[in-house]
Amino acid sequence: MISLTPKNTLWGYESLQSEEGITHFVTHRQGGYSTKAGYESFNLSPYSGDDDDSVQQNRDLLFQSLKQKIQWFIQPHQIHQDTIRIIDDDFLHLSSEKQKEQLDGVDALITNIPHCCITVATADCVPIMAYDNNNQVVTVIHSGWRGTLLRIVERSMEQMNQHFNTRPEDLKVCLGPSISLDAFEVGSEVYSAFKNEKFDVDSFSLYKPSTGKYHLDLWKCIEQSLERIGVSKSQIEISNICTYTNYKDFFSARRLGIKSGRTISGILLNE
Repeated sequence: MISLTPKNTLWGYESLQSEEGITHFVTHRQGGYSTKAGYESFNLSPYSGDDDDSVQQNRDLLFQSLKQKIQWFIQPHQIHQDTIRIIDDDFLHLSSEKQKEQLDGVDALITNIPHCCITVATADCVPIMAYDNNNQVVTVIHSGWRGTLLRIVERSMEQMNQHFNTRPEDLKVCLGPSISLDAFEVGSEVYSAFKNEKFDVDSFSLYKPSTGKYHLDLWKCIEQSLERIGVSKSQIEISNICTYTNYKDFFSARRLGIKSGRTISGILLNE
């Protein structure tokens, strides 16, 4: 990943930074206004328990840092499921209250509307963004182990194909800061859940007899899922940044607790 701002408050992907049609970012933990323990300091999530005023100040700071106009800023209320919402003109013409209702329980967003910034919030789960340069469509996905198990990544790509004719070869896909294999310890029930859903779980997991626990590599699992639907390895960029290890730079719920800040990953079409 590369720093996008002088104070390193925003980061991005090398593969997307060269694309003139989009603006994208991943927020760093430092450089914001939140002061509550676990939220300090650049938290933009309104759903994780931070003070509303601090979240708004951080949002204002984000907008100031981005060079591109943002007309709509979309933040779903994620619940670790596989609901995907397409942000279209009909959605944008709804009242704020109706929009909020339609964003409740949503873990992935897709849009082809310019100046509409779609985002997901993460703190160990994998944030994914993808860009279809051919059809001018973007998506963001929140994929923890539950979403990955439900194949939310593949389903999001299917939705892009059905609604916007996106083909696997049209995509650039990026996986952001999230928990790594070394840090992601799970019980046997999680391992079994992946096995029951016909994942090649042994190819992206490790069993440690000393603890009796499994470790999962969600990055590898998601990469395999993308390759399975036709996205080549050369089209996929993985940050390889572990949030659990680098919790001072990117929020980690396993380190800081559930009531803590969230890293925001966002993408928008410029025109």
